[in-house]
Amino acid sequence: MSRYPHLFRPLDFGFTMLPNRVVMGSMHTGMEDRAKDLPKLAEYFAERARGGVGLIVTGGFSPNRSGTLYPMASKLSTRREARRHREVTDAVHEAGGKIAVQLLHAGRYAYHPLSVSASSIKAPITPFRPRALTDRGVRAQIAAFARSAALAREAGYDGIEIMGSEGYFVNQFLAPRTNKRTDRWGGSAANRRRLAVEIVRETRRAVGADFLILYRLSAIDLVEGGQTWDETVALAQEIEAAGASVINTGIGWHEARVPTIVTSVPRAAFTSVTGKLKRHVSLPVVASNRINMPETAEEILERGDADMVSMARPFLADSEWVLKARSARADEINTCIACNQACLDHTFSGTKASCLVNPRAGNETTLTLLPTRRSKRVAVVGAGPAGLAAATALAERGHRVELFEAGDEIGGQFDIARRIPGKEEFGETIRYYTKLIDKYRITLHLGTRASADDLAGGGYDEIVLATGVTPRIPDIHGIDHTSVLSYVDVVRHGRPVGRKVAVIGAGGIGVDVSEFLTHTDSPTLDLSAWQQEWGVTDPETERGGVTDPKPEPSPRQVFLVQRKTSRVGKDLGKTTGWVHRAALRAKNVEKITGARYDRIDDRGLHLSFDPKQQQDPRVLDVDTIVVCAGQESARDLADELSARGLAPHIIGGADVAAELDAKRAIKQGTELAAAL
Repeated sequence: MSRYPHLFRPLDFGFTMLPNRVVMGSMHTGMEDRAKDLPKLAEYFAERARGGVGLIVTGGFSPNRSGTLYPMASKLSTRREARRHREVTDAVHEAGGKIAVQLLHAGRYAYHPLSVSASSIKAPITPFRPRALTDRGVRAQIAAFARSAALAREAGYDGIEIMGSEGYFVNQFLAPRTNKRTDRWGGSAANRRRLAVEIVRETRRAVGADFLILYRLSAIDLVEGGQTWDETVALAQEIEAAGASVINTGIGWHEARVPTIVTSVPRAAFTSVTGKLKRHVSLPVVASNRINMPETAEEILERGDADMVSMARPFLADSEWVLKARSARADEINTCIACNQACLDHTFSGTKASCLVNPRAGNETTLTLLPTRRSKRVAVVGAGPAGLAAATALAERGHRVELFEAGDEIGGQFDIARRIPGKEEFGETIRYYTKLIDKYRITLHLGTRASADDLAGGGYDEIVLATGVTPRIPDIHGIDHTSVLSYVDVVRHGRPVGRKVAVIGAGGIGVDVSEFLTHTDSPTLDLSAWQQEWGVTDPETERGGVTDPKPEPSPRQVFLVQRKTSRVGKDLGKTTGWVHRAALRAKNVEKITGARYDRIDDRGLHLSFDPKQQQDPRVLDVDTIVVCAGQESARDLADELSARGLAPHIIGGADVAAELDAKRAIKQGTELAAAL
C-alpha cells in the first residue's frame, strides 16, 4: 500500500464506503443481453470483486425498449428483469464487492427503427434516423430512467451510473450538434442540459439518499458542435446540486474523428481535463481512458486530477489488478495493451467480448486453469505469443515446462509489434510473460533451435510446437534485388531504409510498417505531439475541444501497394482500422490497389493493372522495397516429429499462418494448457 497510498485510500460516502479508489468502468460484454448468460456474467463480475476492485460498473442496460442498443439488447425496465439481476448482485456481494448498474439510453446510436433523440438527425455510425421526441416523450424518458434506477435498487445494486457521455441519448440533448429544438429542452445551454439534470433529480427522488448515483459526464466531446467548457462546468455543478454522488468523466463521442482508447493514445491522455473539471465541484470526480497500470493511476490521484480512476479493459486483461498492485506485485499484472481486438471489436460486431491477452475473460465458467492431478514434463518450442501463453499456463497448473526459443529474446511477433509507433504497449505483454517464466520456474532456452532428435529423446510427456511463421517471399522477378528487404529486416533488425519506399502488401503488417516508416525517431507517445497530430485542444479555447490537426511531416515518401482492389485496411479491426487509415492519410502515404508486381530492377518497382481499372503501368522510383506479403507456417519440425511417430500439439502461426492473429494464438495456447 505504501507504493500507492492515494490509490488504496478508502472513500466514505456516509451510507457506504469503498475500500479503494479503483472503479471497474462500464463495458458491454454481450453477456448482458440474454437471461441465460447472467450466470456467466455473475462469475465474470465476482472474479473481479474477489480481485479487490473498489466499485464495479456493469455494461449498459437501457431504461426502456426505445433506448436499447439493438433489438433484444439489454434493458432494465421490469420487475422480472430486476429479479434476474439478483444472481449478479448476490455473487458480487458474496465476493466482498460493490456494484452499480449503468443505465444507457442509445438515442440516435441505436441499431433499430424505434430510436429517438432530441432531434431527427441521423448518426454517421448507424443506419437509422431517430424520431424527435415530443415534450411528453421527453418526460416519459426521464421517468423511465427513474423507474429503472428504482428497479436497480430492488435488484440489489449498490448504485447506478447514468450514461451521459460518448454521444449517447443524454449527450445528444446537451450538444447543439444534435439538439436543434426550440422548446424548453433545447435552444439555450440551460435548456439543453435540463434533461440531464431532471434525470438525476428524479432518479435521486426514486432511490432515496442512501444509494450511489454516478453520472458519466462528457468532459470533452471531441466533435464539432459539442459543448463549450462553460457549459460543461455548469452541467457538472447542476448535476451535483440535483443529487449525484460521483461524476465519472467520459471522453469523446463514438463518432469523433479523434482516437480516445486505442493503443496509440498516450496513457492518461485526457486526465488534465478531469483535473480542470474537478476544481469546479465538490463531489468525487473519476478519471478515465488509457489508464492501465498502478503507477499511472497513482500519479493522477497524487496530482489532484481526480478522486478515483476508472478502468474497464484492464480488468478484462487481469481480474487481480488491484490485488497485485496492493501486494507489490505490479510486475505480475497482465497489462491491457488497448488493442481492442477481442473486446470492443467483438462488442461492436455483436459478439461476446473477451481479451486478446487474457482469453479467460468472459469465459470464467468454461476456461479454467485448475491445478493438474499429474505433473507432466512438457517441451514448448517457440516463445512467441502462442508458446508463451501455453508455457506459462501449463506451469501455473503445475506441469514442468521447458521453453525453447531460437532467437535471443522472447516475444516473437509481439517483439516486432512493440517497435511500431503507437504499439509500444505490446512490450508490457513481453514483460508480463518474462515475470511468469521466472515465477513458475520455467526452464528457458534462448538461442536454442530445438531439433527433432532433442525432443524425441528428451523424455517429454507432451511436445507443443509454437514455432510461428516466416515471412512469405512473393514470386516477383527481381525479388533478390539489393533494394528489397523483409519487414523483419526493417523493424526488428534496423536495416537502413531510403527516403522513397514501396511497401508490398497492405494487410496489418504492411500498414504497421508504413506507420513505422512515416515516423521520426522522436518519442511517439509524447502527449503534446499526439494532441497536435489529432487536433485535440483545451476545451476552454475551442467548443468540443477540437481544432485543425497538424501532424508532423513524414521523413519519407511511402507507397503502400496491394494486389486486392478493395480499400486498403478494409480488414483491420472495426474500432482501430479507421485510426490507422487516418494516420496514413495524415502522412501522405499513397495507397495503390489492384496492382500486379511485374518486376523489380534498378529503376524500382514495376506495376501494371487490370484494364478494367483504367490505370497505366507505373514504375515506382524508390530506394527501398519492403516486403509484407504475408507469412508461411514454420512447420518443418512438426513434419520431422511426425516421421518419428510423435504427435506434437501445434498452435499459433505454426498452425495457421493467415494474417497474424495473436488473439487466436494466445487463446489456443491457453486452451491447450487447460486441457493437458
